[in-house]
Amino acid sequence: MANPEFAGRVAIITGASSGIGAEVARTLSKRGAAVTLTGRREAPLQTVAEEIRAEGGRALVVAGDVTDETHAQDAVSKTVAEYGGLNILINNAGVIGAGSIEETSTEEWDRLIDIDLKGPFLFCRAAIPALKRAKTGCILNVSSVTGTRPYANVTPYCVAKAGVDMLTQCLALELAPAGIRVNAINPGVIVTNLHKATNTVPDYEKFLEHSKTTHPLGFVGEPKDAAELIAFLVSDRARWITGVLCGLDGGRQLASAR
Repeated sequence: MANPEFAGRVAIITGASSGIGAEVARTLSKRGAAVTLTGRREAPLQTVAEEIRAEGGRALVVAGDVTDETHAQDAVSKTVAEYGGLNILINNAGVIGAGSIEETSTEEWDRLIDIDLKGPFLFCRAAIPALKRAKTGCILNVSSVTGTRPYANVTPYCVAKAGVDMLTQCLALELAPAGIRVNAINPGVIVTNLHKATNTVPDYEKFLEHSKTTHPLGFVGEPKDAAELIAFLVSDRARWITGVLCGLDGGRQLASAR
């Protein structure tokens, strides 16, 4: 490996079939980590895994639903069996949803809370024993700018991501005595296939153009922006950072709500 920063480290990445998750898996692998890719769609997970293996990396695929407790336990146990341990958990899987409280059905509320908040909870709980054994454990949760400030008509998503932020900080305190660091990133608009597919705006390209004006730096993000920040936060370079909600939004949190 040209950059062995993560040599000997093992990472699980949820939602790794595309977008941020796939880019994080590639980035960590190129820097020496063995990776486990999880998600609901096995075929694209295998595609990402094959790309990693072609570059000389190690990649394991464990397909399943992030809201399934058995899947979380299975992903951890198979990872430990394959690689001998676990050092890093990256909770990236998530979905986007919009709607006011009056428009949001109970089913939609449950779907967003289950995937965006219950999923990270289940994976954290399943991974913690292995992370404790590693003595170099680290958890990174992919949250959202919507977790740190309110937005009208995105109510269930905001609530779910605010929950992720609080989960992050509570676990940072709980797990600090064990040497496990827990941080979150809070992205603004990052263009991915999932973002395109699940966004409810009628004209996505028009939405992206407008988003350039709501992010003070004047452009939207790419998966590589998230991957680089995540790689830093789960590395030894960030060894004294825990409980942080790190904005990744081109200044979006500083701008007025638009």
